[in-house]
Amino acid sequence: MRLPSLLMLFVLLCACSRSPLAADALLTTPIYQMAPPDVNRYLALMQASQPDLRKRIAAIGRQNIGQPYMLNLLGEYPYQLHDSLPLFNLEKSDCVVFAEHTYAMALSRSWEEFFWMLQRIRYKDGVIGVATRNHYTERDWNINNNWLVTDVSAALAGPGGPSYLLSVDRAHFLKTRHHTDSAIAVEESREPYIGREQLAQLLPQMQEGDLVNVVSTRDGKFYVSHVGLIVIGPNGQRNFLNSAEPQVREESFDAFFARTAEREERNAREGRNGQKLAGFKLLRLKEPVLVPPAAPQPRP
Repeated sequence: MRLPSLLMLFVLLCACSRSPLAADALLTTPIYQMAPPDVNRYLALMQASQPDLRKRIAAIGRQNIGQPYMLNLLGEYPYQLHDSLPLFNLEKSDCVVFAEHTYAMALSRSWEEFFWMLQRIRYKDGVIGVATRNHYTERDWNINNNWLVTDVSAALAGPGGPSYLLSVDRAHFLKTRHHTDSAIAVEESREPYIGREQLAQLLPQMQEGDLVNVVSTRDGKFYVSHVGLIVIGPNGQRNFLNSAEPQVREESFDAFFARTAEREERNAREGRNGQKLAGFKLLRLKEPVLVPPAAPQPRP
């Protein structure tokens, strides 16, 4: 699939308002301050200067530290008109957008390849549409991207590890959130995860570029509420690189636990029924990554 000419024209027209970055600034300028032509040159440079995929993922993710957080900032426009949100955003991210953009950039050598890769990751079979978007982390994103990552939670937790029942009603979600009709049947699954108290002993087995799903609970229901990437610090410590209010940050898991506990305590004081941390799903980046072709793409 190639970038539609109308969207490419729009991107180029927007980019003309910015002066191109000097070559020596490409590896130091935050990506969220770049224009698409700069990203095009940056991706080619990253492929040449950092051949190791895992290290390239970490480097690209870290070059977006400080990117402002914004929830629900992408849509399907101009492929569909249920909203006017665009197919990419370099300036801001939420947790899923940050992970998707980072993976797509690490797997690409050019802007056009990045745009295609982003849609291949974001949608089932790469087919752009609100009904084919990977809305549910456990049953959409993780499964439809099993060419990229593999859920190793059950193997790490061992026999008798914890799990939760997940019920996914896509038709209700699409109707209430996106005002679109579908006839998708309700799906139920049993999802393995790792208890929060198990994480410390299992983290050393995780590698740079692996994906983390944060499992939370509210009113007795379990679900993935947040995602981020594993990166390795100078001392070998596994850190959590993620996009959360107010911006992208790299933090230790101890810091993440403290931040989560503070939020839960604040919710309790204020009488709010907030989510509570239950554990994690851990997904291993595949090596090598063999990107499957996208299904035929309807044109706007």
